Amino acid sequence: MALVALTAVSCTDLDVDVKSKYTTYPSSEVAVSAKMADVYYSFRGLLGRRYNECMTLSTDEMVGISFDGDYYDEGNYAHMSLHNFSPEDPAIGHFGDLSSGITKCNQVIVDLGGDEADPASIAPAKAMRAFYHFILMDSYGDVPILNKIPGADEVIERQPRKDVAEFIESDLLEAIPYLSEENNEATYGKPNRWMAEALLVKLYLNWAVYTCGDVTTYSQSVTNTKLNDCVKYCDDIINSGIFNLGGSYSYREKFFPDNGVHIKDFIYAMPYDCITQTGMTYARFRTWRKADGGGADGATTYYGEPKSKSFGGNFSLTPEMSDLFSLAGDDRNGCIIGGTIPLYDPATKCPKVPAEDWVYKGSPVTLTKDITLAKESFELNTGANVTGWSQGYKSIKFYLVNSDYQNGRNQSNDVPIFRYADILLTKAEAILRGATATNGDTPVSLFNQIRSYANAPTVSSVTLTDVYQERGREFFDENWRRNDMIRFDMWESEFGFHKKGFPTARFDKEVRLFPIPKGILDLNTNWKQNPGY
Repeated sequence: MALVALTAVSCTDLDVDVKSKYTTYPSSEVAVSAKMADVYYSFRGLLGRRYNECMTLSTDEMVGISFDGDYYDEGNYAHMSLHNFSPEDPAIGHFGDLSSGITKCNQVIVDLGGDEADPASIAPAKAMRAFYHFILMDSYGDVPILNKIPGADEVIERQPRKDVAEFIESDLLEAIPYLSEENNEATYGKPNRWMAEALLVKLYLNWAVYTCGDVTTYSQSVTNTKLNDCVKYCDDIINSGIFNLGGSYSYREKFFPDNGVHIKDFIYAMPYDCITQTGMTYARFRTWRKADGGGADGATTYYGEPKSKSFGGNFSLTPEMSDLFSLAGDDRNGCIIGGTIPLYDPATKCPKVPAEDWVYKGSPVTLTKDITLAKESFELNTGANVTGWSQGYKSIKFYLVNSDYQNGRNQSNDVPIFRYADILLTKAEAILRGATATNGDTPVSLFNQIRSYANAPTVSSVTLTDVYQERGREFFDENWRRNDMIRFDMWESEFGFHKKGFPTARFDKEVRLFPIPKGILDLNTNWKQNPGY
């Protein structure tokens, strides 16, 4: 009866003085962390497949082959390898997801107070906004500067690439003083000071590319006015003492499925887990086409254990990239398979000792360095048989375990985006290009740090060509080769089937930028397609 009476009284007294209410989003660390969670991972799905296809197959790293129509997929892979890009290729369709990521960043900034917000609370969102703008600008050139949430009827215009680069710089410089300097489990995969500085290093190293006005006029002779700034932020990361080239972990171990925050070479990485953080599928396309034994139950792959799903096998190294992995004793050589495929020990993830050949239907399989087409055509068709599937060496850098792969072909290998090794080689390159040397470092001393930890031969002199080739070995399969090739004037070089005279292979400098995806142009009818498409 007392409860009934209380209910009756309560229902008649609606003019209640609310003692506790939020008029703005709470600024506590827990509240801000929850609000930020949605902005960090807009790049995860793209990096796990389509963006990786674009950045890998368009370079001298790999070729996208097909097998009598199998894995031709309307030219998606071949178009990348021949620089014959189409606005409808899935591999160049990352514009929309990244724009969505920027919108999420802007919404967080608004929710946390906008212009009146605590700078420390919105710094991570600004860093991620800069990162997403960087990927868009690097890929497509002129893109919108999305520094606010546009109105319902507001017309969005693309801005000159130079202006976008300057906006990215501004966002990063504003955010860096307020970002966490911690580098631990709490900050792993999230923007901290070191992630933002590493992004600034990338921006400055390519400053001459991004600010030249017309990308077709860029060459290495164009002056880069940001080289000393590039070195300054390299030094800040180096002097932090937080990072190293691997510590007790070998080169290959840094990319195994159990990698993560303990890899001190990783400044910023995208976390993947085959169940809760899905989307990483590199091994599906890099593993020999019938490595599951042709579908036979219980067949053992060359990974040393059965696999419950089939493989695509349509990514093969170019002969030019294969040639880089030839330094005596270089641990990085173990990231590729060439010649007779060995059987791996699933415990060590290394070829069995004593050596044992992996066999398919009773016979060893031999991969050829040179890739021969079954017929010369734009399909890059090598044929649907053992010979066709065996054209080109294969990558095993992001090693696969079946406990991952059975869950929708996903992997748990985290993918590094910025590494300490990149900072060292970037500083070496910047000095070679004219930056002032600092802290007693020289291009040779920086270069040899990389060589020494990889157990490769050290050198007594270094040229820009040496740095370019070393970047190919060190960052193979990590989505930076296109960025390097354009900066080094190598984008129009011949590699794989990107050869002059080959049908549909393009060498126009306009293709230094990708076409704006068709779906984006359909939504923004005031935009024009990039030149050359």
